[in-house]
Amino acid sequence: MRVITFSLRVFLFAGVIGIFVLLPVNCSGDQLHDIDFADLSNNSLDVFIISNLSSGSKRLWAHFSAVYLVTAFVCYLLYYEYKCITGKRIDFFHSTKPQPHQFTILVRSIPVSAGSSVSESVERFFMEYHPSTYLSHMVVHRSSKLQSLIKDAKKLYKRITHLQSEPNQPQYRHVGFFRHRVDLVDHYGKKLEDIEENMRLERSEVSLATQEVRAAFVSFKSRYGAAVAFHMKQSINPTEWVTELAPEPNDVYWPFFSSSFMRRWLSKIVVIVACILLTILFLIPVLVVQGLTNLNQLEIWFPFLKSILTITFVSQVITGYLPSLILQLFLKIVPPIMEFLSSIQGYICHSDIEKSACNKVLWFTIWNIFFATVFSGSVLYQVSIFLDPKHIPAKLASAVPAQASFFIAYVVTSGWTSTSSELFRIIPLIWSLIQKPFSCCSDEEFEVPSIPYHRDIPRILFFGLLGITYFFLAPLILPFLLVYLCLAYIIYRNQFLNVYAPKYETAGKFWPIVHNSMIFSLVLMQAIAIGLFTLKKLPLASTLIFPLPVLTLLFNEYCRKRFLPNFIAYPAEVLIKRDREDRNDPKMAEFYDNLVAAYQDPALLPIQFSANSDSLNSPLISAAQVRH
Repeated sequence: MRVITFSLRVFLFAGVIGIFVLLPVNCSGDQLHDIDFADLSNNSLDVFIISNLSSGSKRLWAHFSAVYLVTAFVCYLLYYEYKCITGKRIDFFHSTKPQPHQFTILVRSIPVSAGSSVSESVERFFMEYHPSTYLSHMVVHRSSKLQSLIKDAKKLYKRITHLQSEPNQPQYRHVGFFRHRVDLVDHYGKKLEDIEENMRLERSEVSLATQEVRAAFVSFKSRYGAAVAFHMKQSINPTEWVTELAPEPNDVYWPFFSSSFMRRWLSKIVVIVACILLTILFLIPVLVVQGLTNLNQLEIWFPFLKSILTITFVSQVITGYLPSLILQLFLKIVPPIMEFLSSIQGYICHSDIEKSACNKVLWFTIWNIFFATVFSGSVLYQVSIFLDPKHIPAKLASAVPAQASFFIAYVVTSGWTSTSSELFRIIPLIWSLIQKPFSCCSDEEFEVPSIPYHRDIPRILFFGLLGITYFFLAPLILPFLLVYLCLAYIIYRNQFLNVYAPKYETAGKFWPIVHNSMIFSLVLMQAIAIGLFTLKKLPLASTLIFPLPVLTLLFNEYCRKRFLPNFIAYPAEVLIKRDREDRNDPKMAEFYDNLVAAYQDPALLPIQFSANSDSLNSPLISAAQVRH
């Protein structure tokens, strides 16, 4: 919601300048003499964009002033929002009760000497080097097989419950080669007992020292003690005893833990290569879409469609609405893929996975939708564009305005359509209708969804990039963006109040992504302005714009030094103050007792489905045998 309201402020300000100043200036250009006002809808959009102004026109100084005004206004808002969210983050920390993740760090790449376990190595190390603050630890175990068994057991339990609660459901089925008639409840019940027995065996095996991963959650008696252990290198070898802040217990992503520094490093390389390949493959639908925007190219590809393409309505749909719709459909598969790639990078919490996926989706969208569309549609696949940095601003200035009509259509098809469909949640609705005939779950087991940040935040930020880039080139895009943002504000506010429920709390950690994206948008807009004023033979304006990207990057560096450290970790001043307040809290003793087991793998907790629970709760081997 802060991203939406921030964007609304930016484009309300830019909209006043763009619609009431720049748009009339653009329309007063030389091309107006060739425009038929009686048939304005069938004329080129060039009449509304900056290309309509002749080279050397004094009216271009209005655009020069607009670039400076909007840059200053956006930077002011970015500073205000960063400062405000940083303050709210600190206030949130002071107002919440003591949380396990405030006292805990995750330690990876734990060296283990011969004859000792990971647990013993952790306890020995922290008792020696952090004796006054160390409280307890919880070693991570390899539990992927056990998690799979628990998942199967839950499915069978739901089936049995569904059969028992629905008397109209068929209670018998013929199974096997000889088609024996069996009672489904008994049949599933025996299967469930077998799985529970396997769970008991697997749980006992996972508890052994041989199944320990070289990673552990280490808890401390104070927040400051945990912060000291996190910030300081624990070993002479920096690849051992690697520390990071622990997430909330319900935010931990248990299925994957990189057991070594090398494995984590290699997984990042694999993900980078996969992202590059996906980006290259995605250029195929982008090129197809660009072919659709060019009727001449389309007639060459499909000569048998020439007679159909001459129909005005068909040509308008194909060149206007269809390209954006095809891109939108292809983009639907990108967020799940990026989330999967982020999950194998070694992140140990859902929030970090979503943050990483959010960055990947954002830059993927900017590259494949903005740059690939701009250059493939206007410069005909010139690979040498980025090999000659001196001419990039000029090439951007000639290519970007030519795609104004495409991106206006993209805002309508992708922005308006996706935001409106969010209200009805059409895709989850269709998926639930498909699943319902095969589902054994009752309505009481419905899980409240959480918003996929990695899908929605990049979309809003990409529209922000389009708005900032095109506000002085084609101001006509601004009303469409404002309609999108107003729809987004109303619909997402309703979704947050009545539909979505948060699964974790990061206290504003996504905001640096927003800030960096807006800074990139400003610098891109300024680079286009430099190239544009050069092409329009206004060298003084081009020269005076040069300091603007430098000042913007300096402003970004200041914000990075001033605010970003508070988003990485809380300062000692805040931590020590809270620790002193907790000394007089009588509930802290109970909190420390619960902290010991706060980060236990849920798969290792006893779970009972069948009536025969005695054997499930009794371990196969004693705790003493586990240690030895």
